[in-house]
Amino acid sequence: MIKWFSLGFWELFARIVLRNRILMLSLVIVLTGLLATQWKNIHFTHSEANMLPDNNAVNIEYNAFLNKFGEEGNLIIIGVKNNAIFTPKAFAAWTKLMNKINKESAVDLVISINNLQRLQRNDSLQKFELVPLLNPKQVLNKTYLSQVKKELFTNLPFYEGLLFNKKSGSIRSAIYLDKKIVNTPIRKDFVLKHLVPAIASFEKETQIDLRVSGMPYIRTLNAETIVKEIGLFIGASLLITSLLFFFFFRSFRATLISIIIVIIGVMWSFGFLGLFNYEITVLTALVPSLIIVIGIPNCIFLTNKYHQEYKVHGNKAKALQRVTTKIGMATLMTNVTTAIGFATFVASNNQLLLEFGVVTSINIIGLFFLCIIVIPIFHSYIPAPKDRHTKHLDRGSVKHFMDWILRNVKYNRFSIYIVAILLLIFGIIGVFQMRISGSLIEDMPKKEPFFEDIVFFEEEFDGVMPLEIMIDTKRKKGVMKLSTLKRMEELEQTIEEIPELSKTMSIVNLVKYSKQAYYNGNPEYYELPTSQEQAFILSYAKNATKNNKDNLMKSYVDSTGQYARITTFMRDENGGKIPEIEAEIRKEADKLFPPDRYHVTITGKALVFQKGTGYLLDNLLSSLVFAFFLTALLVAFMFRSFKMVLVSIIPNLLPLLMTAGIMGFLDIPLKPSTILVFGIAFGLSVDDTLRFLAQYREELKKNNWKIRKSVYATFNESGLSMFYTSIVLFFGFSVFMLSSFGGTIALGGLISLTLLFGMLSNLMLLPALVLTLNKTLANEQEFIEPKIDIIEHSDEEIDNLDKQNL
Repeated sequence: MIKWFSLGFWELFARIVLRNRILMLSLVIVLTGLLATQWKNIHFTHSEANMLPDNNAVNIEYNAFLNKFGEEGNLIIIGVKNNAIFTPKAFAAWTKLMNKINKESAVDLVISINNLQRLQRNDSLQKFELVPLLNPKQVLNKTYLSQVKKELFTNLPFYEGLLFNKKSGSIRSAIYLDKKIVNTPIRKDFVLKHLVPAIASFEKETQIDLRVSGMPYIRTLNAETIVKEIGLFIGASLLITSLLFFFFFRSFRATLISIIIVIIGVMWSFGFLGLFNYEITVLTALVPSLIIVIGIPNCIFLTNKYHQEYKVHGNKAKALQRVTTKIGMATLMTNVTTAIGFATFVASNNQLLLEFGVVTSINIIGLFFLCIIVIPIFHSYIPAPKDRHTKHLDRGSVKHFMDWILRNVKYNRFSIYIVAILLLIFGIIGVFQMRISGSLIEDMPKKEPFFEDIVFFEEEFDGVMPLEIMIDTKRKKGVMKLSTLKRMEELEQTIEEIPELSKTMSIVNLVKYSKQAYYNGNPEYYELPTSQEQAFILSYAKNATKNNKDNLMKSYVDSTGQYARITTFMRDENGGKIPEIEAEIRKEADKLFPPDRYHVTITGKALVFQKGTGYLLDNLLSSLVFAFFLTALLVAFMFRSFKMVLVSIIPNLLPLLMTAGIMGFLDIPLKPSTILVFGIAFGLSVDDTLRFLAQYREELKKNNWKIRKSVYATFNESGLSMFYTSIVLFFGFSVFMLSSFGGTIALGGLISLTLLFGMLSNLMLLPALVLTLNKTLANEQEFIEPKIDIIEHSDEEIDNLDKQNL
């Protein structure tokens, strides 16, 4: 296996590429064309990201809830806090808006003041009937509208928290979408083509600002923002990495071929997304930009090596051959480790992360072969580099910086270790300050108007993030028994005493409203019926809900009457408190509902998200361990030395701990976006480690196993490329900080920071460790290396071969 990727293998590979340039370029063009045909299969996700695997207990319970009551995230709310809404002109516009929305095929039900129904007792039919609250003939009367407002706020407690806030005077309408279309493109069309224009028309007509929220609305506008940012990221990352490339090499032609290569890589990334029929999600949307950011360093490393070789002997053909021959293995291994960093997400057992890991790792390996084939071929067709192109090798400022690092490695290794230990302590202390975020909206774009609307509903109606409790009575029609309703009422009282939660909604509210209606609408009777009243009041309530589209009970009791649902909402800022909230509800539920007679499930989007964050955190640790293990195998494959494995891991563990420490001290929480930082950053940071060690391995053979000389030669050979590529990666990932999404900003900023630490660690700590452990390492390497067959031609033989090739 080792022989396959020995110096002789890469020499053969270089020869094949340079002898068959037209064929190789044709293969690249054909492959690009084939992948381009898959673009038609690309589509954006219409469902929410779920970080938990399908077989997780939390997901199973959530899906069981959805099977009973349908998609919970089908509610869109439109709110207003303006007394002018109860003037004739504004109220007429409001009625027009609601009627227009209600006629849409995507809408199942609209509950609003203009069409509000109230329960009324009908003794002749022995049932409650729904009658309009408003008299349409009097809505142009301002005094009448004031009376309606007073009636609503004073005598209809059933709608408090659902349609109005009694304290602030704000009102809202509830729009229930057809549950079948919530996760389909129809939802997007309704929101963007019908709802948004209708609201804009109302605001223009009345000069009253409306607030709109609810999961379908949030998800739609959130997705639109993601789509817009894909182009921003691609353009910005291409611009900044290209400018850096040109700044380093001062060559328009070399910059152009690098741009072409990464553009082809982007085309391949979209092609693979279509080929695998993967949806564009918040993660896969980052893949094209990642390909650019990761591809340019490959181009830098190969171009820099080409310039180094050409400057030594001035032979273009020999320089091109030796680019592949000398650093083919190092470049392959660095790309493999980068791919491994992303591939570790495959082990998370989560579809979203699996797709992200598969597409990214495949494209990284494809990008490696694209670079190592196209760059030598391209330079074989253009003139040899001029002095201005290779001047970067002796650039003053960079050279002074590299010389300063080398001096410290040579003479101040003890100081390097002291600083490393202090940083390690800093990171460990910071880790203990970290917290986990349970926020669903924390990463959403805070500058977008829909985020301001979320904040409005959080303040006025105690949040929009649903928390659901499902009660299985284990017998048909068990929900409507008075004993069950009283137990539910006690549980709801406990829930409403939790400051982080809103007023509850359930069948209990409707039964209370039924008693109020039975007593001619007197709000003093808004309570559960007594045992003497239950027979006739509950029979009235049951008759009122048969075969009725406006059935208020159908969302809170299943068709068999066995399952009941209690809905509450919570402020997003309290997402991190979900474990405590869940425990408090569970404690009361177990006391009120004996497990042998009832089964109580606590679920909802807010809880599933928080559990998913915890699940990702657990998988982060296992993924990092897996990545460390694979890196250790690669180093062991190269050196057969356990100490070299430690040497490779330590310089990459330190930057991760530093970043974690900074997150702890700056109160940047662990959440899905920031959790991904560590796996991605490790995969990129370890590139420099393996690049250094692979070059060091070659220098050992050249310098007759002299450790010190080999380390210094490795630094001179690869140090500049490591610096260049790290700078490009730093600024490349900084592009993601242009995003309006907090998660993407955190991802870009933290990865950039980690890579900066990683560069310094690999340029200073890594060679210092190798030099400190030089004696034992030398003995181990000296024993192993002679087993590897190496085929290397003399300079004269290579010159003759090159003349034949070119």
